[in-house]
Parts: sequence; structure tokens; C-alpha cells
Amino acid sequence: MKKSTTGLLIGSALVVGLSGCASSASQSSGQAGASGDRDWYQHPFVCGLAGSVIGGSIAYATSGSSDEDENTAIGAVTGAAIGGLLCADRTPEPVAPQCPSYGEVPAGVAVDAQGCPLDSDGDGVPDYRDQCPGTPAGVTVDAVGCPLDSDGDGVPDYRDQCPDTPAGVEVNALGCPESVVLQDVNFEFDSAQLTAQARSVLDGVAQRLVNSPDVRVSIEGHTDSRGSAEYNKNLSQRRAESVAAYLAQRGVSTNRMRAVGYGEERPVASNATDEGRAQNRRVELDEWN
Repeated sequence: MKKSTTGLLIGSALVVGLSGCASSASQSSGQAGASGDRDWYQHPFVCGLAGSVIGGSIAYATSGSSDEDENTAIGAVTGAAIGGLLCADRTPEPVAPQCPSYGEVPAGVAVDAQGCPLDSDGDGVPDYRDQCPGTPAGVTVDAVGCPLDSDGDGVPDYRDQCPDTPAGVEVNALGCPESVVLQDVNFEFDSAQLTAQARSVLDGVAQRLVNSPDVRVSIEGHTDSRGSAEYNKNLSQRRAESVAAYLAQRGVSTNRMRAVGYGEERPVASNATDEGRAQNRRVELDEWN
């Protein structure tokens, strides 16, 4: 009888201690409330009582053994282990949110299968707050779902051929104050063959034009005054057509473009210097009304 009583006391102490720790850990992690929120059979007192009874029974059952201390220890440890299992926290792990936090969603807002507000254009701003629905995929938007317009000229960046227009300057549909010189759009010597650098520049021009399906453009070729006027005009025409053909390959509709060669007729600098002639050899992009 002494053995079973000792096992009962040790088992009770161990199980109650373990149960209290488990309850405290659950409370601190936010995965469970107070011990009163647990099922009744997980209450530390119940777990301790059950484990102690079992531990005492084990100690009693082995009382015939010659080693009293060993039997008592076995009963206590076994009772504690069983009590701990009874008290194990079975609170489910919190479910990660399935959609970004939009704060409090107004009543009546349409949601998807995960309970998230609809975002039809996928720009990260839900429809009920989106002031610019239908933004093309991949376009950076502001807090109200509208494409960024860095220079504030009314033409969003993803369509703006002149993204650094000074404030207050009136622009055309391309986002430019006037025709824009396509910098670094150069050609092989005495030919209409685009250089690799020119093709890289035109890739960006083409993307912005694709994003502006209602805009028509005039592609205008110019040369310096070296050579005959007739030759220069033909060369500028072929170069303008080469640019138009490349833009068409990148998705710009041909009926939105016209190619015009002006030759040496419209210089922007003196043809008397190398620097001036270099400025005159150019391709410009302008709105075509």
C-alpha cells in the first residue's frame, strides 16, 4: 500500500506540472485560450488524477517485486506520460490568409471562392476600390489602381514615349510636346539595316505603342546633306520603312503607321560640322492625325 500511495503522489505531481506547462504554452502562443477553453478531459486536474490513478495502479501491480523504489518510479513516470497525452493541446494550427489584407471590406462587396474581394484586372487593388479598372497585366499602379504617370502629363508611363516632360507642358497622344527623336535608332553605314542597339530601343517604343491602340504614328526619316538630294530622300524613306517594319514585327498594326522620308529637307543643325550632320541623321516619331 505504501508503494501505490507513493506512485500516486509522484504521478499526480508530474502530470499536473506537465499539464500546467502545456496550458501556459498554448496561452502564450495564442493558439488556445485559458485552460477552461480546453475540453473537460484535458483539464490539468482531470489529467493529473487519471495519470496518478494509472501510475498508482502500476506501482501496486508490481508491488511483489523486491525493488520498491524502482516500482514506484515506473508507476509515477508511466502515469505522468499518460496524463501528458490526455492533456496534449489539439488546437488546430491557424490557417494562413488566402488573400491580401484589404482591411474591413464593406458589406455587399463581391468576393471570390476564398472570400477575397474581386480584382478583375489583377493589379492588386480590389474592384470596389479600383478607379481604373481594366489596367493591362503587369502595369504598375498607384493606391487607387491607376497606372503611374510620373511626369503628370495625363499619359500614363506604360504608354508615354516622353516620360520626363516638364510639368505644365502640353503633350500629344504619345505623351510628347512635339515629334520625338528616337535616340540611338541608327543604321548600318549607307543602308537601312537597323543596328542591334536600334532594335533594342525600338522594342520599348513598340511596347508603348501596343499599349496605345488608338494612337496612329508618323515615322519620319532624315539625313544630312552629303550626297544628292534624291539619293538622301530615298535613303531616308527606306530607313523610315525599316523602322515601321520592325515595329510591325513587335505587334504594332501597320494601319496605325505611316513611313515618310524627308531626306535633307528638314535639318535641325548645321551640315557644316560633323556634330551637326550627326544630329540631322535621325528618325522621328510623331502623332499622325
